[in-house]
Amino acid sequence: MIQSELHPLRLKADPARVVVRPFHLAWQGNKSDPGRARRLVDQVLTLSDQEVGRALQQIMQNFETRHWQTRKVFLRRFAEISKLLKLSSTGIGDKRQQLIGAYFCQEYSYAAAALMNPSVVPHPDQSGLDQHTTRILMSLRAVGEGHISSIAFREGLVSARGGLELAPEPPIAVAADAPELDTLCTDCAVTVYRNEDANLSGTVIFPVTAAQQNGLEDLRLTRFDHGAGDYEWIGTYTAFSGHSIRSELLRTRDFRHFELEPIHGRAGRNKGMALFPEKIGGSYAMVGRQDGVNLYLIRSDRLQTWDDDGVLLMEPQYPWEFLQIGNCGSPIKTSEGWLLFTHGVGAMRKYALGCALLDLDDPTKVLGRTARPVLTAVDADRSGYVPNVVYTCGALPVADRLLIPYGISDSSVGFATCTLDDILALME
Repeated sequence: MIQSELHPLRLKADPARVVVRPFHLAWQGNKSDPGRARRLVDQVLTLSDQEVGRALQQIMQNFETRHWQTRKVFLRRFAEISKLLKLSSTGIGDKRQQLIGAYFCQEYSYAAAALMNPSVVPHPDQSGLDQHTTRILMSLRAVGEGHISSIAFREGLVSARGGLELAPEPPIAVAADAPELDTLCTDCAVTVYRNEDANLSGTVIFPVTAAQQNGLEDLRLTRFDHGAGDYEWIGTYTAFSGHSIRSELLRTRDFRHFELEPIHGRAGRNKGMALFPEKIGGSYAMVGRQDGVNLYLIRSDRLQTWDDDGVLLMEPQYPWEFLQIGNCGSPIKTSEGWLLFTHGVGAMRKYALGCALLDLDDPTKVLGRTARPVLTAVDADRSGYVPNVVYTCGALPVADRLLIPYGISDSSVGFATCTLDDILALME
């Protein structure tokens, strides 16, 4: 185990991190019956100018210093609602528009309960750095009110010697916007946009469709190489509606607009899928847990559709993983093979990290796997919302070292580093 390589940095839940979110009545049947939204607008339209002024002033006193460009957010939300309701803005003053917009927004503490299960990739911008430093981008699962999960980001620098420095979070966080959501079909892809003035480290992507409304869980982000230096950042995550799950894709090339789209096919009904960062033998490939216990290698000719039942890759073999195994992020290409981080669940539902090495040309061939955990919950890491858990959604090679951000007992995030040789030495 690599305990000696643990970094002292910890990222923890913070209820003070709040954003303005659209309040979407679409989840309450608004698409088929816009009456509730229309009645709300009509109520504001009946107010006198003095009543509108007083109400808006009170809202601004409570919220303007807590959020980014609050008045513009309210006006933009009014424009979305007026389009949905086919409402003309003629004769509706600026303050009244803001007040209407405010009724279709909500403040949300997105990381009040937990911050966990990170993945890490090279940042799209590597300019201005020396040869020993890499700019990184982390995704994080933030959990707030109602145990609803969203996607947050942090940027930082890591050195070839294992040094780690995260950029400070901006004081105000901003929710990514999905302006066409109220008129979108049920199963369509959704495009969400980062505010042009918002820092990526302060941007949060929330559930925006009915299939996602209880959470976007455990984004496994990877930098996908389409060839000839054409990179796209693609992540798989679990969309949870409150009663059912499905796998979905997040896709972006600039981290300013993000496509969120369902994965179709039989494999998409499972969770914990992880995409290889390039095609294998001309096909897309993923590692998934198709039966809830074992790991499978699945292939597809299309990123959006996965009907392959897969080839059995690994079964639980050691006591610390007897209950089940799963992947912990996209495989990492090394000179020795594809390095796959795994998680194992053992007695008392204790989660630990392991690794396997897969053949570069035929990743159904397992060249080795760790007989002992690479990382396990000890001492302070045992306590949290779900105790005795360490979990990651993706690690990153930097020179001859690996940076491993990991979730601690479904509550916070820690960091570990090791060399590839450290990992290989644990394999049988």
